[in-house]
Amino acid sequence: MDGRDLVRSVKVVSSTGAAQGLRAVRAAWRRRRTDAAGLPPRGAERARVPGQVRDAEPGPGGGAIRFSRSELRITVAVNGAVFWGWDGAGPEPSYALAGRCPEPDPRAVLEPDKDGGWRVVAERVTVSVSRHGAIEVCTPGGVLLRRDLPPRWWEPVGGGTARWMQRSEVAADARFFGLGGRASGPRLRDGTYRLWNTDPGRAFAPGDDPLYITMPVQLVVSDAATHLVFHDTSWDGTVTLREGEEGAGSGHDRAGRSELRMDGGPLRCWVMVGAPARVLHTWASLTGAPALPPAWALGHHHARWGFGSEQEVRRIVAGYQERGLPLDAVHLDIDHFDAHQVFTVDQERFPKLPGLAEELRRDGIRLVSIVDPAVKAAVGNAVYDGGAAVDAFVRDASGRTVRGVVWAGESVYPDFTHARVRKWWGGLYEERLTQGFAGFWHDMNEPTSFNAFGESTLPRSARHSMEGRGGDHQEAHNVYALCMARAGYEGLRELAPRQRPFFFSRSGWAGMQRYGGAWSGDVATGWPGLRASLSLVLGLGLCGVPYSGPDVGGFDGSPSPELYLRWFQLGAYLPLFRTHASLRAGRREPWEFGAEVLEHARGALLHRRRLLPYFMTLAHVARRTGAPYVRPLWWGAPEDRALRDCEDAFLLGDCLLVAPVLDAGADRRAVRLPRGRWYDTVTEQAFQGPAQVRVDAPLSRIPVLARAGAILPVRGEEGGLELEVWAPDRGRTGSGLVVPDAGDGWDEPEIEHYVARWEGRRLVVVREGQDGAGEPPYPVRVRGLG
Repeated sequence: MDGRDLVRSVKVVSSTGAAQGLRAVRAAWRRRRTDAAGLPPRGAERARVPGQVRDAEPGPGGGAIRFSRSELRITVAVNGAVFWGWDGAGPEPSYALAGRCPEPDPRAVLEPDKDGGWRVVAERVTVSVSRHGAIEVCTPGGVLLRRDLPPRWWEPVGGGTARWMQRSEVAADARFFGLGGRASGPRLRDGTYRLWNTDPGRAFAPGDDPLYITMPVQLVVSDAATHLVFHDTSWDGTVTLREGEEGAGSGHDRAGRSELRMDGGPLRCWVMVGAPARVLHTWASLTGAPALPPAWALGHHHARWGFGSEQEVRRIVAGYQERGLPLDAVHLDIDHFDAHQVFTVDQERFPKLPGLAEELRRDGIRLVSIVDPAVKAAVGNAVYDGGAAVDAFVRDASGRTVRGVVWAGESVYPDFTHARVRKWWGGLYEERLTQGFAGFWHDMNEPTSFNAFGESTLPRSARHSMEGRGGDHQEAHNVYALCMARAGYEGLRELAPRQRPFFFSRSGWAGMQRYGGAWSGDVATGWPGLRASLSLVLGLGLCGVPYSGPDVGGFDGSPSPELYLRWFQLGAYLPLFRTHASLRAGRREPWEFGAEVLEHARGALLHRRRLLPYFMTLAHVARRTGAPYVRPLWWGAPEDRALRDCEDAFLLGDCLLVAPVLDAGADRRAVRLPRGRWYDTVTEQAFQGPAQVRVDAPLSRIPVLARAGAILPVRGEEGGLELEVWAPDRGRTGSGLVVPDAGDGWDEPEIEHYVARWEGRRLVVVREGQDGAGEPPYPVRVRGLG
């Protein structure tokens, strides 16, 4: 026995209680024994590189290039994305792709290149392959964006899955973003980042890595262009990044470097090149359009682990109503379950849950339920009995059901990589709908098991269907939450076909936006946790997940009134605006922090309510283009290096710049402005960018600036839609979009386009359409005229 494991076991028992602690100790030893029996020893390995090029065979959109020890397939798709796969790997099967892979571009041709290499020339990109297997991606003008060195494999001599490594070089000025939800960022500094969805087991802060959502998705931004690279393999791995340096050493640039090491899976990747908006649009066309939330999901949510009864929920809701605070959803955590068992209700504390849900709905408030994947392993538990009847649960290599430990105790785990299991699980949400729930948050779905030592997940040797191909948890782990989200989403589409399913998840993988959004998980209460919240939302948006948000106030502990308010003010401008905390944390209701905080929180809530038409428009734009609601300041000007390094502010759509207060005691802050004129939305003071300016940030608000020429749809004082127009510079025009949404359902409303232009001394606002320009059907309010 490892002495450190013994110490950990004793600590777990003493900290969690004898019964649960002993279960966690047994689970850890059981996991270790399962892997010892089910995973073959690694043994000796043989290194391999592609070798010398032999010949090539052109095909649609590209072709195949054969080397002495490997084969490279390369294709340019009609959407401009480039795919290549080594050892003959194709783009399918893939959990990331939405439907079938895009058609090849018939104009892209494989042709001989210099020095015995080959190249594929397409409209947006040129891809060159050297005779040794190095791959270069260039702009149409010939500027090098990326150079992948020949890969290297390590293959077990006795057979089995090969490890592999891919080293890459990018421009010296390039910055790295992405890799899923990272607490340090959104710009990724030099270091090693793991690709293994992980429950840290405690509240996290910047520096904790990995977290719940990891993706092998890098967004690389340089002067020449932006490109996204996605290595489509779900195995465990690491990415080591090193930013470049211009003029390093003897006056020569030092390229930026990326080294990807994977424990297995195919070596295949997609590359998309262009402006950030084009790149994310291409990514969405490949991995699926983001799910459209119902309108209520863009309002304010209040949650807590510890709403102990229906009476407590009513008390909290009454507190909001009596103080004139908007509230759109209440979330129930695991304590509303019967003994923490999923798809059950504690009938003593919530005896009339459907009645409570209906009562809240009449006041415009929805109930949202937590859903965990683990099922208590007990005969008589209806979910367990039903899953056992359809052979739904993950088994080990010897055929025994794999067990872990979570809140309900000894539990089993559905194999969501099997279509039959997803169908069964999706049907279970009927019970939730009957109880009156309108939305769902998936938790503990990395998946997590409370193991006293070792990894807090299933054995790596656990077997999974992988859509009938067969595989183990090494391959299935990172896509487990993605497949769970698919099961729930498809189940809701059948059970409530007229409604938009609302899901958000703690864990996920590339493509998760098809089924819903994400939240930060258990972010630590503190100013570093506040900063990490913004990093996570920005990073996920650049990986194609536009709807996300943190636990406002942090998950653990008790925030100071100032910290709570600054977090609340930031949350009011994020897609998922939700207060939440753990069972042992302090309260998170705005009135618990004093009269001044209450008054300023009311202002933030009312402003969020006023911006709901703009948020709904951003949701439709995200669905149709892949553009995130929350965007880095460099979104429209990636060539601006100062903006590339700015991480403490963001754009909300095209119209607003939000500069949250992230430091204690600050009542002014510096804001980096993109090019153009910007107005303080409270004082209407104008600033000219590009520049860094200092603006007031009193406790009552955080700085929010509007772009000159912006046209925002907002909720007017009477509740109807209004157009808020920020005056463009003289001689220039402004524009904006409006999507009038019904709030739910599947109708595709028309995107309305509005233009503001000067006619002499008058500013005229018109709606432009196929039949020409016309008067706006909404009241217009012009601001910024001085």
